[in-house]
Amino acid sequence: MKNLYLIRHGKTAANYARLYCGSTDLPLDENGALELRQLSVGAGYPDISACRVLTSTLVRTEQTLLELYGDMPHETVPEFNEMDFGSFEMYSYEQLRDDPEYQRWITGDNEKNICPGGESAEQMRERALGKLIPLIREERRDVCIFTHGGVIACFMQELFPGAGKNRYQWQPENGKGYAVSFEDGEPLGFAEIPPERPERQ
Repeated sequence: MKNLYLIRHGKTAANYARLYCGSTDLPLDENGALELRQLSVGAGYPDISACRVLTSTLVRTEQTLLELYGDMPHETVPEFNEMDFGSFEMYSYEQLRDDPEYQRWITGDNEKNICPGGESAEQMRERALGKLIPLIREERRDVCIFTHGGVIACFMQELFPGAGKNRYQWQPENGKGYAVSFEDGEPLGFAEIPPERPERQ
C-alpha cells in the first residue's frame, strides 16, 4: 500500500447538537449531506476508483461514501466503528456534567476510563489499530477508509507520534480527513483531505 485515505463521516443530528454519539447508528442529517455535496465540488478529494474501500458498519459512514463518490463496492469493518460511549450515548456535556459516573469518567485517565456500559478510548484504539496495522502491512492496493473522528485521530497519533499532537488535535472536521503516504510499510507524510484552499485576496 502506498496511500491510505482516512475520511470522517458527514454531520449527523448529534454532531449539530454536540452529543456523545459513538455506537448509536444515526444517519446523516439533511444539512450534513448537503455540506458534503458542497465540499466535494472541486475540493480535491482523492480518486479512489482503484482503492480497497472500507467503511465502519454505521450508516453515517456508508452514506458519506455515497454522497462523495456515489454507489461503489466497499466492505464494512466493525473494528472501525466509533467508540461506544455506553450510558452517555446521545447526551451532551451540559446534560451529564452533574452525573457522578460522568465526572468519574472525564477525570483521571481519560484514555483508560471506561464509559458505563461502553468502552474506553484505549479499548477503541486497540480494536481499530488491530485491524489497521495488518492492513498496512499486507494490502497491495491503496486503501480508503470512511470512519469516525475518534478512530481517525487514534490512527494519526499512532502513525505520526513525533508530531506532538494529542488525539483531540488530530480529529478532523466532518467530511474531512487525511491522505497518508507510505514506503515499505512506513508512513512518510500526510496531507489534509480536502486540501485547505488559500484565502482569496
